[in-house]
Amino acid sequence: MMENYQVRGLGDKGGVTRLRYPTNHLIDMEKTNNKIIIRRFIEQIENTGDVTNIREFISEDYVEVYEGKRYPIGINGAIDHMLGVRRVYPDLKLTIENQISEGEWVVTVYSVTGTFMDEWFGMKPTGKPITYTGVNVDRILNGKIIEHGGAANLLDPLLNAGVIEKKK
Repeated sequence: MMENYQVRGLGDKGGVTRLRYPTNHLIDMEKTNNKIIIRRFIEQIENTGDVTNIREFISEDYVEVYEGKRYPIGINGAIDHMLGVRRVYPDLKLTIENQISEGEWVVTVYSVTGTFMDEWFGMKPTGKPITYTGVNVDRILNGKIIEHGGAANLLDPLLNAGVIEKKK
């Protein structure tokens, strides 16, 4: 029952606002807010391809992590990455399946659909739809994404779409 909650903040738990419901279940608003930041980024930037407001979500010090190596690409690199992905999959639609947040970190399990319309790492476009799943790991600092990494299951979807072929 919402009318029975208490808000505790600033002097409690390092300034993190928490809500206490009658069941004594605590909701950590920082974790909730971090998940909302990622959800809004996916909905407003990734799913539209409109990078006009990307600075609301991405830190100047943005880093992408790939195979354990850190690449400081900043906002301009994030814009280039997003526009590149949208060039390959102009109708890209990312759906959040699950999210977990711990401190500064948000893990997002997702599924993607899109039509393979442009060359990507030497692979020729097929014009066929592709669906795949993946996991993103993002770090939020001061309300912005400062670090991003993850993995996607692309082998089977690319084989099924005829983008890559098995050797005989």
